[in-house]
Amino acid sequence: MSAPRRLRWGAPDPVGPRHVYRDTLLVYAGLALVVVIVALVTGGGLVRAIVVAGGFFILASSWSIYRLRRRERAAERARERALS
Repeated sequence: MSAPRRLRWGAPDPVGPRHVYRDTLLVYAGLALVVVIVALVTGGGLVRAIVVAGGFFILASSWSIYRLRRRERAAERARERALS
């Protein structure tokens, strides 16, 4: 008689998105577009809305990419320590 099989009830290994940087940029581009659309619908200045949306896109994207790279470097250091 064979040994009984045991079920694994643990959560599977987390798999993150494949294109983190692209996804981040697309989300912030969409939000910048929303800023421009809201300005148009409410009668605001188009040029000012584009400048504000562009500034938002650049600042938010830069900050997010900085944080993503920082997180990746920390994970790499942790893997190196685990292997040592």
